[in-house]
Amino acid sequence: MTDTAIRLLLEFDDRVRRDQEQAPAFLHRRDRKYALNCQQRGVTPSPRDWLAHVKRLSGPGGGPGADAALGIWRRIMAGFLLAGAFLGVITMLGLLFYEGGQRINVTVILAFVFLQCLLAAFTTLQAFAGWQPWRPLVARLSSGEPTTALRRLQPQLMARAAHTGGVAFGISGLLTLLVMVVVQDLAFGWSTTLNTDSHRFLGLVQAIAAPWQWLWPVAVPDANLVETTRFFRAQTGSITTHPARLGDWWPFVVMVWIGYVLLPRLILAIIADGHLRLRARRLLDRHPGLTALQYRMETPALETGNAHNDAEHQPDTSTNSQLKPLPESDTVICWAGAGEPELPDALNGPDTLVLRAGGRASLEDDTNTLEKAADHLANITRPAVIVVTRSWEPPTGELQDFLQQAREQWPSASHVALVPLTASGLEKPPAHQLQQWLRFTERLGTDFAVVSLPPSLLQNPYQQGEL
Repeated sequence: MTDTAIRLLLEFDDRVRRDQEQAPAFLHRRDRKYALNCQQRGVTPSPRDWLAHVKRLSGPGGGPGADAALGIWRRIMAGFLLAGAFLGVITMLGLLFYEGGQRINVTVILAFVFLQCLLAAFTTLQAFAGWQPWRPLVARLSSGEPTTALRRLQPQLMARAAHTGGVAFGISGLLTLLVMVVVQDLAFGWSTTLNTDSHRFLGLVQAIAAPWQWLWPVAVPDANLVETTRFFRAQTGSITTHPARLGDWWPFVVMVWIGYVLLPRLILAIIADGHLRLRARRLLDRHPGLTALQYRMETPALETGNAHNDAEHQPDTSTNSQLKPLPESDTVICWAGAGEPELPDALNGPDTLVLRAGGRASLEDDTNTLEKAADHLANITRPAVIVVTRSWEPPTGELQDFLQQAREQWPSASHVALVPLTASGLEKPPAHQLQQWLRFTERLGTDFAVVSLPPSLLQNPYQQGEL
């Protein structure tokens, strides 16, 4: 049973939710460029390829979330497997309980098998109807509120887990039955309180055995077996004229268990897995984020929402935050390839610790960078870190997560100065690019992060003719 379709849906949904923090213009440029690249290569864009493209640009975003969600359901399925195997052994031992003074009632076994068929049918029905009778169990095992996409998959996920447990129940019960047949001399019979003659019961069991009468004729009871193995409550001991025939029921019981407990569960488990993958693909095809992504890939221009059509007018990006002086720091972190091929002289001294994170760096590399910076800042009275970014790239959710982890790991008095650089690193970024970084630090908290520029990039008012 593969979780590829589920993982794709969860990763796509997670990436769409993270993209909500980005500017619409940035999303449009990124996805439009991806569509044009696919067109040049003769490749049809797909959610899977798009996710791989975004991960190459900004690092993985939805992998841990998808792994955590699927890990919970793997534990649930493992629990159903263990519980099903254990209950199968206990149940079969109870059905075959025999002390030698009474017979094992085949009627009770048939009634229990019928109950198992009803439970299997109910499990399948709740999955197709979208019911969630197991929601309290899932809520207890989950650490937080599931996403909308995962919540819509829960009926199918639970049905697959329940049917998998049913398969384990059927296999362990069958093995227990075969072992009991070998190690004990089981005496079967049939009885009921109702006024049922042998001919009616014979017709019932032969109808039940019809699917395998060509495969194993011995497993089809005959009239003599039904007639000679009937017993009554008033009958004491094991009085019978044909005691050897009391054990001839076991092939029928084995085939009943295989045909009406094990095989239905196995077939329904396969159907449940297919239904789950089909449901995941349909949810992905109908995902609102996929519609927005296709629009961005197909639309050459982005509607800005301005009241008048003037390309020279920028949207309102004003903010109350201002540029702050560059702090004294010998720790520099280059984010997502910023500062390449070399840093400005104002940022790169002989004793400067230069670290790199984000972009093509893995999560393990980012963690190592945070640890190295924390060790370096531990012995500094006023710890400060300079994070160099690319001014034309809007702040990403990965950078926000990185800085939030830094706040937790670095000394409590640490400060971060974000320095957005242009492609050449020799001129001051445009005002609209600086504004997006100023708004970003407002979300992080100005007590922790500010936006600064190297002294060499600050414009001289005398040279600009302002004084």
